Amino acid sequence: MRGFVDGAVAVALSAYLTLLGWSGLRIGVLVTGMLLGSAALTLLVGVRLGRVSRRALLQWGALTMVVSGLVFASTTVFVVLLVVGVIGTMNPTSGDVSVFSPVEQSLVPATVADADRTAMFTRYVFTGTLAAAVGSLAAGLPEWVADRTDISDETALRWVFLAYAAAGVVVLLVFRRLSPSVEPSPSEPPTPLGPSRAMVRRLAIVFSVDSFGGGFVVQSLLALWLFRRFDMSTGAAGALLFWMGVCSAGSMFASPRLARRIGLVRTMAFTHMPAQLFLILTAFAPNLGVAIVFLTGRSLLAAMDVPARNSYVMAIVTPAERAAAASVTQVPRSLAAAISPLFAGWLLDQSDFGWPLVIAGLLKLVYDVTLLTMFRNVRPPEELPAAVR
Repeated sequence: MRGFVDGAVAVALSAYLTLLGWSGLRIGVLVTGMLLGSAALTLLVGVRLGRVSRRALLQWGALTMVVSGLVFASTTVFVVLLVVGVIGTMNPTSGDVSVFSPVEQSLVPATVADADRTAMFTRYVFTGTLAAAVGSLAAGLPEWVADRTDISDETALRWVFLAYAAAGVVVLLVFRRLSPSVEPSPSEPPTPLGPSRAMVRRLAIVFSVDSFGGGFVVQSLLALWLFRRFDMSTGAAGALLFWMGVCSAGSMFASPRLARRIGLVRTMAFTHMPAQLFLILTAFAPNLGVAIVFLTGRSLLAAMDVPARNSYVMAIVTPAERAAAASVTQVPRSLAAAISPLFAGWLLDQSDFGWPLVIAGLLKLVYDVTLLTMFRNVRPPEELPAAVR
């Protein structure tokens, strides 16, 4: 449910704000505010996870979804939308960067053995990614309705935010049915980072480089570039992002197989590098058809590192540190990704050339090389010889 409405919002947000007459810079400010808010709330959740039950935190996040959707559907005042964007859960990226992430990432690894952890994260990320892809496709429905009725495009797009609020209600009902078994074991309560502190901080810094680059091409801004560069409609952009999401989701199942052969770190780096080359080439595409080919090629490779990355972080820390590690690695990523949309929005105001795509690709290549250099010898338990485990 969350993935579906995140995917719809990521496409509809920039189209809706463009109809309101917002500049690329102002849209970038709002996207930055959303990402900064996500970072702050994620850090708060990571700190409080040992004091507040997982069920309570998840239900609180669902209630915030309801409030965020209702506010975006009911007002166009910039300051109000910015404040709610900062303190709410609405996601401009179509990826899970919300307060739910550290709770769930600390919970799900306990359900499987080390050897199956990457495959489990693959199924977990696949579900959200595929749902987000369907949500991107559904973002074209308001435009379809507006073309066939006397409802304005602006009013029709507001329905996406109402759907977001409705999804929050459904998510809340689901979380209220969770059993007490989702809470951590009393013998291993969540703790702040201890022996893994230095390693996790190094990972957080490296991941931040990747996220800073990714902030230039969050879904909302990528859709905005497609609108301006190729004059795409909301429905067409949503359809493209849908197929990109399907490609990304399907390719994730190669991640655990590659990890068993070459290791988690090499899987992250070697699948990520060619994806960034495709992203850079997209900026130079002479027409929409070529751009679609390059974006599809990127989608087939760019998400393979996600389950491997989640699995790797959870593998190199103790079970009691998992919640803190998820928070500490995600918060700097969110902060880094929150800065770049400001520059991306400004660049899109200056030119319809894909400068944000070029910058994003180059920064992400720097991340890949750095990750491979710094962590190639830091191996998770399942990659160690049996005698060393």
